[in-house]
Amino acid sequence: MKGMTIASTDPTYNLAVEEALFNALSAAGEEYFLLWQNAPSVIVGRHQNTFEEVNEEYIKAHRLPVVRRMTGGGAVYHDLGNLNFSFLRYMERGEDTSFNRYINPIIQALQHIGINAEMSGRNDMLVEGKKFSGNAQKKSGQKILQHGTLLVSLDTSHLTDILTGNPDKYQSKGIASHKSRVANLIEFMPTLTPQELMQKIKNVLMQFLVQEEIDLPDHIADEAEKLANSKYRTWEWNFGKSPAYQVKFRKRFSFGAMDFYANIKQGKIDECRFYGDFFVNKDIALLEMALQGTLFRKEDVINVLKKAGGSDYFVGAQEQELLDFFAENIVV
Repeated sequence: MKGMTIASTDPTYNLAVEEALFNALSAAGEEYFLLWQNAPSVIVGRHQNTFEEVNEEYIKAHRLPVVRRMTGGGAVYHDLGNLNFSFLRYMERGEDTSFNRYINPIIQALQHIGINAEMSGRNDMLVEGKKFSGNAQKKSGQKILQHGTLLVSLDTSHLTDILTGNPDKYQSKGIASHKSRVANLIEFMPTLTPQELMQKIKNVLMQFLVQEEIDLPDHIADEAEKLANSKYRTWEWNFGKSPAYQVKFRKRFSFGAMDFYANIKQGKIDECRFYGDFFVNKDIALLEMALQGTLFRKEDVINVLKKAGGSDYFVGAQEQELLDFFAENIVV
């Protein structure tokens, strides 16, 4: 198996590298092992509702990128204390595709340096009952990608703040993350610095799993950059691909209480309603119709409200307070 260490810490590029290499697999037995790290970011599963998974105020305040990966599973926080690994293979017919085929070699490598790792359930790794690794898979024909995380010295102090969405605001048909008890591997290797342990783990994984270390091929790097720009850096992929869900916002204004309800499909407002004890100057259904089909993205919704003269519909409303109401309740 050939191995590569990806130098980039940009999550949009790194996930694009995986997909570009996955797409390029073409010969039975072709196999790669990748090691890579992301700068602080939130990575959500392929089938999740991004809006429901993240604490929007926190990610905005800390300018954390939110990126959707192409595999299932739950939302996770990454920083440079987290080491990611990927197996990519073009399989022979009838090959074993279970998670443990790829997890067991990782466990053996970690045990070699004194980390008492073990597999748990279908796709997790634990030490002393605490989770330090989760794995996810994607299959397409004879191609398989399995990737996972190794928490080495992740900053866990704000995990709850980052990954706690607002269940009162969003009601989704997506798959919510399961919150687990986690631990960093540095806790079990206290004589090493985080930097020393990270390098030790990288070395032993390459030693155990790889026959030849290579650089990322130029044509894959070029394709990954294109894919990052066209997919992984776009609102449409990271937020708009969320499954159908409902939103509800509420606020009491000087002109009355307002509830806004909307069904979101394929990232757009499918239908919406304004409810409350306010009075109107003209038929509110016209404003609701104007919003239908709008991308559920802050700038798009606000532009439609401005163009439609949204505040003119409500007796006593000011334009800015109505715009602020939506700006405060839409993630991006």
